[in-house]
Formats: sequence, structure tokens, C-alpha cells
Amino acid sequence: MKMERRMLYTPVFHIDTNMINARGKLPAMTQLEKWAEEGVIIINMSNTSFCEAQEGNNISRTKKALSQICTLTDENITESDATFQKVSSVLFPDGIKDNNQRNDVVIVCEAKKWNAILVTNDGGSKKQPGGILGNSHKLEDFVQIMRDIEAVDFINSKITRRDEINKKISEYTGEALPEWTGKDNA
Repeated sequence: MKMERRMLYTPVFHIDTNMINARGKLPAMTQLEKWAEEGVIIINMSNTSFCEAQEGNNISRTKKALSQICTLTDENITESDATFQKVSSVLFPDGIKDNNQRNDVVIVCEAKKWNAILVTNDGGSKKQPGGILGNSHKLEDFVQIMRDIEAVDFINSKITRRDEINKKISEYTGEALPEWTGKDNA
């Protein structure tokens, strides 16, 4: 019997442009970033989000984006790609109207390609009932999409389970628990 490692067996988390926590005012994102720094999870961003983050003159957002690892955009994610068409038809059934909408489709496609969980704050609200979150239920068999607070809850449950497994192994084998046991939950 072997103890569970600190890094959880979860998919990588891709953060959308709107989740760049440049000023540290997103508590759930701050927690996710802390877990990434401590080696509990992995956070990346798509190249599309990375490029969006550098648009405009928001120096703190650009600096934060430059500190992220980003995945390469798949050149096959085009309007003729089946994945692009599926996501596009769900998010924008009346057709893509601008580059921001096209980027939203590509960001979801990139999360799918990399088997990542997309963390976003796009849509699913009274002001914007559609968007990525407002349509995530239509894509749930295709790609995981979460708000940052949902990602924190998801990780907390995984941490609790990991620590429970290690405690049982420790009781059975007499092996000491890792020093981080019980310290990772938010």
C-alpha cells in the first residue's frame, strides 16, 4: 500500500481570460492559485486566453498572464472543425458575431482538446444568461466547465478523499502521514 501523493489526480484547470486574478480580488481564484503553487493542482491557460489577456493596456493583467503556462492553440480548431461547430452551435446558435465570440468557442475547444476543466465566469448570470456557463449543461458530456467557486469545492472534496485514504493507509501500515495532510483544504 502506498500513500497518495500531494498532487491530486484531476485534469488540468484551464482558466479563462476573465479569471486572471491580477489584483487578487477573486478569493476562489486566489485559493486555486495557492493550490497550484503548492503542487496540489495544475493551472494552465489556453493560448487564446493568454492573447486576450494581453489586449488593452491593463499592465497587471498582462503581467499575471505572462506568469502562466499556456497551451498552444491547435491550428485545426477552425470553423470547419467538428468540435468548433458543435461548441459554436451551442454557445451561439445564431452564429458567431465577433472575434470575442469566436475566442469563446476556441477557448472551450482548447479545454476539450487538452482534457482540461475550464474555469470561467462567462455567462450564467441574470445580466448574461447565456455565454459559456449558461450553456455548460449542454456541453457537460463533452467538456467540464466550472465557476472558480465550484472548482474550489471540487478540489476540497478531492483533498478530503486523498487525506482519508492516507489516514487509512497510515493506520494500517504505521507509516507517518505526509506533513501536508489536513492542511490543504480551504
